[in-house]
Amino acid sequence: MPEAHTKTPMDPADRSDLRWWQHLDREKWKAFFAAWLGVLLDGYDFVLISFALPLIMVAFDLSLVQGAALVSAAFISRWIGGLVLGAVADRSGRKPAMVLSMVLFAVSSVALAFAPNFWILFLARLAIGFAMAGEYSSSATYIIESWPKHMRNKASGFLLSGFAFGVILAAQVDKYLVSWVESWHPGWGWRALFLTGIVPIFLALYMRRRLPEAEDWKAAQAADSSAKKERDAFGILFGGSRRLVNIFGSVVAAVALLVIFAVSGVPAWLVVVLSLICAAVFVSFITQFNPQRWVTGVAIMIAIFASFMYTWPIQGLLPTYLDGVGFDKDVVANIVTVAGFGNAIGYIVAGFAGDALGMRRWYTISLIISQLLVFPLFMQGGEYVLLVGALLFLNQLFGQGISGLLPKWVTSYFPVEQRAAGLGFAYNVGALGGAVGPFLGASLADSYGLGTALAVLSVGFAVIVILSIGLNLPRRLQARVNRDAVRPEDGDDEVLART
Repeated sequence: MPEAHTKTPMDPADRSDLRWWQHLDREKWKAFFAAWLGVLLDGYDFVLISFALPLIMVAFDLSLVQGAALVSAAFISRWIGGLVLGAVADRSGRKPAMVLSMVLFAVSSVALAFAPNFWILFLARLAIGFAMAGEYSSSATYIIESWPKHMRNKASGFLLSGFAFGVILAAQVDKYLVSWVESWHPGWGWRALFLTGIVPIFLALYMRRRLPEAEDWKAAQAADSSAKKERDAFGILFGGSRRLVNIFGSVVAAVALLVIFAVSGVPAWLVVVLSLICAAVFVSFITQFNPQRWVTGVAIMIAIFASFMYTWPIQGLLPTYLDGVGFDKDVVANIVTVAGFGNAIGYIVAGFAGDALGMRRWYTISLIISQLLVFPLFMQGGEYVLLVGALLFLNQLFGQGISGLLPKWVTSYFPVEQRAAGLGFAYNVGALGGAVGPFLGASLADSYGLGTALAVLSVGFAVIVILSIGLNLPRRLQARVNRDAVRPEDGDDEVLART
């Protein structure tokens, strides 16, 4: 059912005399910056593997495909992390889920630092992905639900800028720390890099003590306490009559993904079969969330899968590409930093432009601009450092930065009591594109070169995202199957701020 929104004399949307930042009191700003720092540290921990990968590949004698598997590993576990930790956020509150996720992040990062072989690295990356999904869904719902409805594009975009600043921080720490540690303890530079991931524990302790709970979640809890466990996503899947079947399905999907991404030499036909089994499990789960709206859930997952397929081959393999075209380590770090600033500014621009022009309109415009830059970026072969930096800056500003609105777009399709788990599950099933993308990019690079592979993947999958969000395909497809199940705010929750 659509959420009711009744204006009151103090409704922020009515206070046109205020600047946008004046709609937020001190507590909301404090909560925002704490969550933003959490996303920054998650982004920092999450992308450390990209910088450490060349040294790890040498240390353990790994192929490029095996190295890409370590990047992909964190995406394999995100779907179950989003579901489990998202359910914690829906049942117990957004804040406890954020704290738990950050502690898992820190512990997993330390495990990476002391990993003795490829498989321990792989398992630690699985844990990173599990925690990342929970932190992402709980932080996004926490801030979006805490900010006024007419400012939630800003909330979404501003929050996700933390991830980009985490990438920038990782690039600079890698630039200075690794070489320093290597100078007095060879072989430990990349391990020291992961040891810095302990920092989120301290922020988690602060958040646990100081932050208020999200307003929408508190209001929903106070308004209706009946049958909450039955309505939330985890209760639906693992608390009802189909719990044993769903537990079995979860195990099957997890094993299938591990075989696809962690076992070498798997024949193509088996990869296809296992992929179809995983798809069947995920569609079954999203159908059980709300049998009347399964089309919406599937369409969201496809759009997000395509979004990760156009972004993460570049995100995950960019340092490897730059190294391959002849740039030295310091130049790679500087270019990645420039790209990170483009990404961060893009998130902020997306927040303002989304509120001014509409979320879906700006998404379409921004993404088209980004893809016009992709082939010039990768086809010039890295000959001109300044040109590479400028093109990457703009590509990330318009292409990656616009994804700051994805949490806002996805949450518009879910009611409060299923929002964190719905976002966590649908978004992170789609995020498997982040596992497939680097893996596929590395595989295609053997035949076509890494630059060509990255360009083709980016443009091809960006078209799917443009159509899905620009035309609001989840809503349109849902209307064709069951018009009565369409909510007014599906894909366009600005309507809530206008009513």
